[in-house]
Amino acid sequence: MVGTLLLHLLLPGCVSLKEKRSRLKPFLHRLHREFNLSVAETDLQDHWQEAIVLCAMAGNGRAYLESALETVSRWSRLHWEGEILEAKIEIL
Repeated sequence: MVGTLLLHLLLPGCVSLKEKRSRLKPFLHRLHREFNLSVAETDLQDHWQEAIVLCAMAGNGRAYLESALETVSRWSRLHWEGEILEAKIEIL
């Protein structure tokens, strides 16, 4: 099974795509390092103050994946410097 976590991030005060990348890249790297999951910005690449980030992980059970991705969501809310507009978990 594969579980995904979609995060809609708000980057208040960003004035360029370069600044957006400089704030987003360390967060994505830390997510990958902390939880050993795949992370990528998947939408809104041309918007300075918003980003859609997709986290994905594989596991052997639905309950495990939901629990692990909920932990990632809670961690993200604590460590993201902006606002998280949406966090959506889906198990495929």
